[in-house]
Amino acid sequence: MRRGIAATALVASLALAATACGGDTTDESGAKAGKGGGELSGTVTWWDTSTVGSEDKVFKALAEGFEKEHPKVEVKYVNVPFADAQNKFKNAASSGSGAPDVIRSEVAWTPDFASLGYLAPLDGTTALDKEDDYLKQAAASTKYDGKTFGVPQVIDSVGIFYNKKLLKEAGVEVPTSVEELTEAAKAIKSKTGKTALYLRGDDAYWFLSFLYGEGGDMINTKDKSVTIDDKPAVEAFKTVKELVDSKVAVTDATNGWDNMQKAIKDGEVAMAINGPWAVTDTLTGDAFKDKANFGVAPVPAGSRTAGSPQGGHNYAVYAGSENLDASYEFVKYMSSAKVQAEVTEKLSLLPTRASVYGDPKVADNEIVQFFKPVVETAVERPWVPEGGSLFAPLQTQYTKVLTGQATPEQAAKSTGDSYRKLLKDYK
Repeated sequence: MRRGIAATALVASLALAATACGGDTTDESGAKAGKGGGELSGTVTWWDTSTVGSEDKVFKALAEGFEKEHPKVEVKYVNVPFADAQNKFKNAASSGSGAPDVIRSEVAWTPDFASLGYLAPLDGTTALDKEDDYLKQAAASTKYDGKTFGVPQVIDSVGIFYNKKLLKEAGVEVPTSVEELTEAAKAIKSKTGKTALYLRGDDAYWFLSFLYGEGGDMINTKDKSVTIDDKPAVEAFKTVKELVDSKVAVTDATNGWDNMQKAIKDGEVAMAINGPWAVTDTLTGDAFKDKANFGVAPVPAGSRTAGSPQGGHNYAVYAGSENLDASYEFVKYMSSAKVQAEVTEKLSLLPTRASVYGDPKVADNEIVQFFKPVVETAVERPWVPEGGSLFAPLQTQYTKVLTGQATPEQAAKSTGDSYRKLLKDYK
């Protein structure tokens, strides 16, 4: 939800005021300058938003590696649920109390936090080490108003996770289009009794591939126009509605992540749309005790093209941090080529440094081999401060379409109306 102009100015000023406390010098952005010199010490609180039970263990262990290199620094690791983290950080930063030193920021959050004055600019700091090594599409989300406010942690997109055994039993190939998906679903149901696809209905991010597949987008930042209510979006809403109504896909309006993961892991559905962040958890399912049964393919194309959204996360430093020097060094360590290679080896997440793709442990990873070309052709989301807020109205209408509470036309129009209220000067 967009804050009013007066409210936005207020919380930004509160954040900047908070950074001035403590007696340190400040730079022109209002962020406290690091004291520099001497051995690093003190505490760095890190909010990690990775998946509990799989990813979190790896990232916590990696953070402990930083402590070994800097024994006088304590990294206070806190896993914050992804769904809560954006607003929780905003509330803490705006009040000047309880914000972490470092946050794992979803790519759309970074320009949002930066626009409010909550993040320290990283240009010229040790955090932004070997900047030219970062993939251009990964670095794009870290910029705001000519400055850098994040360091790319991972980059991702989505594909189709599929159960090879179920597709073989049904006598079908992995569908490359929505039309082929619809046909394959009939055989899957008749020969295995299973549903073809789990379509997550409680998160509009899962709608984007269908929107892009029809040649549409949420907004056009070049001419500052809202495009979510154009014809392609209406067609995309029609597509997802038809998939559910025809029983090609099963969906839920709430608790979609858990339901989706249970369905694919238990073998109740043959396919699910997901990304590299879900590989480790998915492979724990009974359906994939034999890991060779797990397959990944591009999301089925729409009537125009095949399209997947660019996603990922950045490391960002809170402007009001009491320990900027150690925070910068922590980000440098966690985003280093060595650590990124370990993350890929253990979690199959895609690195953001070009050099890491030459590491044998990364180059030989099958998941990376699949997702790297997908990421390279993924559709960039709009890197505007309101980018993350675009999902709330879209999510409301996406759910209404899937549950029959709104027509595709009504949903597209309502979302467009919400965007024009949210985005200043957009037509």
